[in-house]
Amino acid sequence: IGKSTICEEFGKSEYKRFLLIDFAKKDKEVEMYFERYLNDLDTFFMLLQTHFGTKLTERNSLIIFDEVQLFPRARAAIKYLVADGRYDYMETGSLMTIRKNVKDIVIPSEEYHIKMYPLDFEEFLYANGLNEFAISAMRKKFECEESLDEPTHNKMMDLFRKYLLVGGLPDAVNSYLNDHNIQLVRDIQSEIHDYY
Repeated sequence: IGKSTICEEFGKSEYKRFLLIDFAKKDKEVEMYFERYLNDLDTFFMLLQTHFGTKLTERNSLIIFDEVQLFPRARAAIKYLVADGRYDYMETGSLMTIRKNVKDIVIPSEEYHIKMYPLDFEEFLYANGLNEFAISAMRKKFECEESLDEPTHNKMMDLFRKYLLVGGLPDAVNSYLNDHNIQLVRDIQSEIHDYY
């Protein structure tokens, strides 16, 4: 649904610097930093900055743990990293509450959860170029339980059918908007499904 992109954009706009650690990449060197250096945070942060080529600024940098459910040791470390106070942290993950993703770790009380969802139909309409006036008119008709005129109804039904095929995942929607090729959309959906 674009969790990583949203976090990166937040890091760019709200902090002087940000660093993204993508645990889906299974970077053994970075994972080793978590295993060996959490009791020496000066060395830990120096190694991260060197590895990623990013100089962090205390109290004005964000470290993003992307797909943190794939490396529970990092998720468990949040408690100590937050207590250290040098940097701010965000975690992204999928299926974060499933038992296998929290096995053998204490969930840090420092975590605040925000649930994110794929695009809904109204957002899909915006992505397809419908203007606010058309969408609010449709919403008003729906709330009043009134029918749309036939051409508008047909257009909305066509878009709704496309929404059912494409779904609300940003990569699939962007692919559809760029190429209008449902097979490419299906390929993206399969990749996403296989990943999870």
